[in-house]
Amino acid sequence: MSLPEIVSREQWRAAREELLRKEEAVRRAQEILGAERRRLPRVEVDPEYVFEGGDGKATLLDLFEGRSQLVVHHFMFAPESETGCPCCAAFLDQVGHLAHLRARNTSFAAVSRAPFTRILPFKARMGWAVPWYSSAHSDFNRDFEATVDSGGDLVERPGLSCFLRDHDRVFHTYSVYDDGLDGLGTTSALLDLTALGPSPAGSDRLRLHDEYDS
Repeated sequence: MSLPEIVSREQWRAAREELLRKEEAVRRAQEILGAERRRLPRVEVDPEYVFEGGDGKATLLDLFEGRSQLVVHHFMFAPESETGCPCCAAFLDQVGHLAHLRARNTSFAAVSRAPFTRILPFKARMGWAVPWYSSAHSDFNRDFEATVDSGGDLVERPGLSCFLRDHDRVFHTYSVYDDGLDGLGTTSALLDLTALGPSPAGSDRLRLHDEYDS
């Protein structure tokens, strides 16, 4: 591996300032892209998907837990597998305390094709508290393109899908897959994918995660 060149402090500062200008340009472009993402149209979700979770059967509306937004992590875990995808596991390891999302009226859940009887021991092994549901008996993964047909074989891919709730109506607003997940996982990055953006109406300022009301 080639190591960085050794320079004086003044040379480093000049190089850092040049790079900083480029970084600021990228951030401005990301802000513009985020605003454009939030202007994407929404599509009503008509099928009533049924999942299996820790409390039994649940619908997509139930996954919102009464909040306005929902981010679903399409976690690759095939029905015949004993453990989940290591890359998806590494992504889920990066997701911070859910209190920060929930304080911004946003729920988060993982969904996999594996039966819940296989999800549960793996979830316990990984020490995760995140809500996790099985979509084994629905077309959820196919409909949201986390499972695709490739030459007659079903292929899974990691992804995130964002949903918006209007009373009892659920709308799909955004999805991203594969390498598009790179750099995501933090509260701010996940919120930036949603229709309401980083600071949904009624959101609270950042607090210690045990200081939120719920």
